[in-house]
Amino acid sequence: MAERPSNMIVGLDIGTTKICAVVGEVTDKGLEIIGMGTHPSIGLRRGVVVNIDSTVNSIKSAVEEAELMAGHEIDSAFIGIAGSHIKGFNSQGVIAIKGEEVSQEDVDRVIDAARAVAIPLDREVIHILPQEYKVDSQGGLLDPIGISGVRLETKVHIVTGAVTAAQNLIKCANRSGLDVLDIVFQPLASAEAVLTQEEKDLGVALIDFGGGTTDLALFTEGVIKHTAVLGLGGNNLTNDIAIGLRTPMHEAEKIKIRHGSCLSSMVSKDQMIEVPSVGGRSPRLLSRQILSEIIEPRVEEIFGLIDQEIERIEIKELLASGVVITGGSALLPGIAEMADQIFQLPARIGYPQRISGLVDVVNGPMFATAVGLVLYGMEHQPLKKFRIRDGNIFSRVISSMKSWFKI
Repeated sequence: MAERPSNMIVGLDIGTTKICAVVGEVTDKGLEIIGMGTHPSIGLRRGVVVNIDSTVNSIKSAVEEAELMAGHEIDSAFIGIAGSHIKGFNSQGVIAIKGEEVSQEDVDRVIDAARAVAIPLDREVIHILPQEYKVDSQGGLLDPIGISGVRLETKVHIVTGAVTAAQNLIKCANRSGLDVLDIVFQPLASAEAVLTQEEKDLGVALIDFGGGTTDLALFTEGVIKHTAVLGLGGNNLTNDIAIGLRTPMHEAEKIKIRHGSCLSSMVSKDQMIEVPSVGGRSPRLLSRQILSEIIEPRVEEIFGLIDQEIERIEIKELLASGVVITGGSALLPGIAEMADQIFQLPARIGYPQRISGLVDVVNGPMFATAVGLVLYGMEHQPLKKFRIRDGNIFSRVISSMKSWFKI
């Protein structure tokens, strides 16, 4: 197998239900997808590693499949992180400008000042995302370098996560033979793949509806304003179906994928489905509408909690582009219609964009994060790789972050 070319980028989405590796090649025309591999995820719960060996084996299987398709060895990747441990908050920093005009050094210093907030010892910063800069009384600046003034302010969004959760992800990747180029909060990666710049400028809510968690990222005026993680996802729907229809979990997952719908009003009472029973009992025939009546309240609950989060930060009137839903659970029929009703905003399903090559292979909401990680890697090429044995892994991450956000 050929060695990895320098213009090849790999995104590894380590999710609760599946592990997906996407291989992209940077060309003059943009990003070309040249390989993809998936494998069921065994060893994660709600986005967090609970079994190292099972996760390592799942990663190896997905990476080997991607290597075969791409025809190149994979030795490094950008990895997505999610889970209920992720917390995002806004912060501000103020400094005096050293010279007559803003320099890159001033921008670095003001971001450092915004980052100087009390963070518990068991948490570490994953992203520092500048929202805007202000020089003296002139606000709303995205690039302040070269502007004259005496005082520089910034507003940033800081995403933090549990140190152990990130270290376990890196450990699994390292044991699979991969160097980790960076850890990326999954909805940020998904946003790279499914959102247009116009949507980010006008204001949009991205909902990444995964198996273990549902992640939220809000954009207005082209920058991220808020992030949140809800510890509910598609696996909760599967569990509800398994209990409600008295069927094994793996059969409940199949039934959800084949026959599930978010809106019982869209399903005819006459449609029947065969439901396998537990303990060797014979399968039963049930109305498909009963299945929808189990799924509908759970999706309503998840969207209702996200709507409360959006209302809490008083940003809803700024979301002119509405809601974009992505992630594996976004394929449930009727989900966009339900989102319309609950959020009172236009909704659409987010599919990966801005790519060429094997587009049909990754053309689904479930691949948004993995494709987004590759796009993120194309925009933010890191200077160093890091491994779990490094002294302070997060000091390495932070030092590389500073270089990415030199606007």
